[in-house]
Formats: sequence, structure tokens, C-alpha cells
Amino acid sequence: QVQLVESGGGLVQPGGSLRLSCAASERTFSRYSMGWFRQAPGKERESVAALSRSGLTTYYADSVKGRFIISRENAKNTVYLQMNSLKPEDTAVYYCAASTRSYMAVADPEYDYWGQGTQVTVSS
Repeated sequence: QVQLVESGGGLVQPGGSLRLSCAASERTFSRYSMGWFRQAPGKERESVAALSRSGLTTYYADSVKGRFIISRENAKNTVYLQMNSLKPEDTAVYYCAASTRSYMAVADPEYDYWGQGTQVTVSS
């Protein structure tokens, strides 16, 4: 059982930046592909970014491409989401997730473990 704990959320003005972190309890962290999802009020949870086990392959939703960067430090069992040029529509609860699939998972059902979420609010 992998436990995931997100941190780094908060209130930021439009155009600002935040970096989310997700620490995993599992020492075999490098075996998991990792993803970030978000859920805004009244909307379904959506995939934001994903990263392969090696860290060499990434996926980004069109809405965040060019603004967000996903990365991982396997030695620290941590995955990050650097969010730049934030917009009010980025406001949501952000979740990290881990997948045991051998390929880089992207869709919600492909993930096996979830964090509790961290709130990101973009507002002036």
C-alpha cells in the first residue's frame, strides 16, 4: 500500500507560480508511474500531467501545456508539479496518484493509489 501526501497548495494571484510536491511512503517509488489530477467545484476530476517511471516520458493536458512541468526525484520518493502562469481556471483541488502499470498511465482508472489532495486557488 502506497501512501501519498501532497503539499504546496495555496492562494496565488493570476500569473503567479506554485510548486506542488507529493511524497510517497513506498521505497520502491521508482516502480510507479505518477500523475497529477485536479478537480474543480462541480466538475469531474481531470488528468493534468503524467510521468513515466524513468522520468523520461511525460504527458500534459492541453490546458496546462507550456505552463506546468512534472518531475520526480526517485531518491526522495517525491514527484513535483511546477505550475507557472497560473490562471483562475486552474483553481481546483490537486491530487497526485501512483500507477503500477508497466506503461505511463494517464487516465483516472489506471491509477491505483491517491493522495488526499491540496487546494490551489488562483485569484486576485
